[in-house]
Amino acid sequence: MKQDPPTPNARHSHKRIALVDLPLVALVVTLVVELFNHKAFTDGLESFAVFATEHPLALFTDFLIVLATLTPAVFLRRRVFYTTLMAILWLIGGAANGFILLNRMTPFTMADLTVLNSGLDTLPNYLSTGYIVLLAVAVGLTVVVLALLFWKGPRNQVPSRKRLYGGILAMLMNLGVLCCVWAAAFQTNQLSTVFSNLATAYEDYGFSYCFLQTWLNKGISQPMGYGSRSVERVEGMVEKLAAEAQTGDPQTDVNVIYVQLESFIDPSLIQGLTLSEDPVPNWTALSEQYSTGALTVPVVGAGTANTECEVLTGMSTRFFGPGEYPYETRLRDRTVESVAYDLKEAGYAAHAIHNHNATFYSRNEVYANLGFDDFTALEYMPQVKTTPQNWAKDEILTGQILKALNTTPDQADLVFTVSVQGHGKYPLEPVLENPEISVLSCPDERFRYAAEYYVNQVHEMDAFIGALTDALEQREERTVLVLYGDHLPALGLEASDMESGTLFSTEYIIWDNFGLEKQDQDLTAYQLTSEVLGRLNITNGVINQFHQFCREQSTYRRDLELLQYDVLYGKKYLYDGQMPYEPSQMQLGMSPIEIQRLFQLGGEWYVSGENFSPYCRVMSGSRQLDTVYLSAQLLKITEDPETENAKDLSIRVVDKHNEILTDTAEQRAS
Repeated sequence: MKQDPPTPNARHSHKRIALVDLPLVALVVTLVVELFNHKAFTDGLESFAVFATEHPLALFTDFLIVLATLTPAVFLRRRVFYTTLMAILWLIGGAANGFILLNRMTPFTMADLTVLNSGLDTLPNYLSTGYIVLLAVAVGLTVVVLALLFWKGPRNQVPSRKRLYGGILAMLMNLGVLCCVWAAAFQTNQLSTVFSNLATAYEDYGFSYCFLQTWLNKGISQPMGYGSRSVERVEGMVEKLAAEAQTGDPQTDVNVIYVQLESFIDPSLIQGLTLSEDPVPNWTALSEQYSTGALTVPVVGAGTANTECEVLTGMSTRFFGPGEYPYETRLRDRTVESVAYDLKEAGYAAHAIHNHNATFYSRNEVYANLGFDDFTALEYMPQVKTTPQNWAKDEILTGQILKALNTTPDQADLVFTVSVQGHGKYPLEPVLENPEISVLSCPDERFRYAAEYYVNQVHEMDAFIGALTDALEQREERTVLVLYGDHLPALGLEASDMESGTLFSTEYIIWDNFGLEKQDQDLTAYQLTSEVLGRLNITNGVINQFHQFCREQSTYRRDLELLQYDVLYGKKYLYDGQMPYEPSQMQLGMSPIEIQRLFQLGGEWYVSGENFSPYCRVMSGSRQLDTVYLSAQLLKITEDPETENAKDLSIRVVDKHNEILTDTAEQRAS
């Protein structure tokens, strides 16, 4: 029986999708993604036009990267479904990047996916409930459409052998052109693998290329000449310079307290911003009396954990991949020298405090690898006051820091504290009634209300600084308090808006209550701790010594990269092949949660004890009881515990994601 000839569509569709359809879809997707990347929908086309005209090969590379992800459709029967799926994923990534750029100054990277749960948890701080509902509906509709397209959508009728040959040819053609354009873009400096400023790199090189780099380019590359001899050279230099230095006896009876202030700067550093009064009078007074200076930080508008990592470890996060958070990569499964380990060697107790979620940036795991004895996060604090944007206010931290000092009365203490009150998003409409600080003029009037909100949060943070220094002054313990901002706020600032001329600079103050000499100087975040410990003549730890004695060496930056690579990715020649630091047996919360009594009053059940928080849940065996937090000493149970013995009960601390952080039943068993 004679078969009907194939229809023109069946005969030519394979070639058409490879030569016309896929490139057209890739072009549309690339243009839309770049419009998001350059904020064209809010700020106009100027930035995108500059990118397209001054970096055309970079734009072409972005197009070819998108096309490379679409080309596998040629192999598949459900090619329409696959093409649609990949296009939607790219558009979602581009839209997410555009949204993030409107709320912070750092673009969307692969590292953001590693903190996705925490990001979703903070979404209500950035979007209203109505927008979140619309977003959820859109996601749901997209899933339904994709499911229908997979089930009912058109299928490629081309024989599998032709699809295979055509797909291989299409992939080879695409990769060949991509390699040529990629090489030409590098030759003409339209692309680079060095991202000194991540936001600028996204503007200059495009979203697709940069996002790919944040995925593939991780860790620290092996430095040229790395080997046992090069490490021994640096180690010998450190030992020689340390031996020659004139240092006094270590002052290991001094409490060392850090407070990393979220998005904190003195607003007077913003040119063109005029306020009704000085919002940071305590900071101003302290900077006149105590050591201070500019602090170069690795991030802007976001990326708190990287400034924190530099301060704690003395390592530069700039040596890692673009946009990488070492907390989410290398430091999750290995130890490294830190201020905690260095001070614990001198007999200190090491406490960490943060008035936000314990799991954010994996601190509940990483802090143990940095040597902390305990970590008190929001889930282990009493009820906190919150800002209009729903971030915990920093006033809670004064009591928590004092509690840490009181927990170990027979030891000197390291207390590392991370604040959160100054966090964005900063609203573009008025949300404060009768703000104490008013904005009289602003460098960009679109951000007037955002700036007003920000300076009033900073004003309250400054009040916390005043209360903390007053409380520490009254204690009969010698103390050093290190205050610094982690990065600039996401207020749409340009380098020209800053008095310093850069977006990567905040300030620090080293306060003390026993008369240290005022020594003002500019530092980087990774030098700050070695400077503080040097003031106390504490010189143990190789990285600490390196910063204290080798800062003026011509090979300083190169040698720091060499040491970082050796201890994190190399053969650990610095430690004879074996890391000397073991993860600490870190507990969550400074003091254990205790149940003392179970009693009934007025028909209601209550549990009394110590160190309760709003995240505590009463357990009866494996059954979680409905629990209402009343105070740090009292919980209410709204259902029958089916026992009258308090020993039958336990307490779980459960975060917003229903992740169990600690369980007193397990602690008793261990």
